[in-house]
Amino acid sequence: MNPLIGITCHHDLEYQYMLNHSYVQSITEAGGIPLLLATGMKNNVGKLVERLDGLLLSGGFDINPLFYGEEPIKDLGEISPGRDDNEMELVRAFLQADKPVLGICRGHQVLNVAQGGTLYQDIHAQIEGDVLQHVQKARREHLSHRVKLVDDTKLSNIFETSSILVNSFHHQAVKEVGDSFIVCGTSSDGVIEAIMSERHKFVIGVQWHPENTACAGDGPSKKLFEAFVKACN
Repeated sequence: MNPLIGITCHHDLEYQYMLNHSYVQSITEAGGIPLLLATGMKNNVGKLVERLDGLLLSGGFDINPLFYGEEPIKDLGEISPGRDDNEMELVRAFLQADKPVLGICRGHQVLNVAQGGTLYQDIHAQIEGDVLQHVQKARREHLSHRVKLVDDTKLSNIFETSSILVNSFHHQAVKEVGDSFIVCGTSSDGVIEAIMSERHKFVIGVQWHPENTACAGDGPSKKLFEAFVKACN
């Protein structure tokens, strides 16, 4: 059977729920059945974990720094407090059940914070030295910089290579890695681009947006979604 995969949605200040079609398309083309998840489901997290075969944490606004013990700096962007709270509960429940989770951009950061990790609220304000252009000015399917993968990790095994080209649309990044996670990919400026859990069957976070590049035909991006959907089976 095709696995049922929940995908978290962005919501704006008007409380409209939104999700780029590329997430849905990438899951569908990899053999999964996407189910869009709204916020405000804290009381039903247990039922969701029972019924869903996997969880995809999508991109969106910044994470409230109070979740990792910091107060906001002036360079913090817009946050989604209700979404933060909901997704932290979802992540912890899925991890406890050891069901597959894929975090993309913001979702990668949510995974880390949910396990006690921290973030750079703004990489350009808080990382010394030259930092790459992590908010590219090209189309979303454009591959803008390289990510070096750690050998013999689940991610390098999925991609079957030591480095890949990715797109980039973020100003925050993982700083201290959360409990059970290891770094499995970095950019040339040292920014953490991918993490994975050592304790779970399939829990991976990537800082880039493979849903956009998968829809454009990028091979490694398609492999990531195929591996995720296969794990959900």
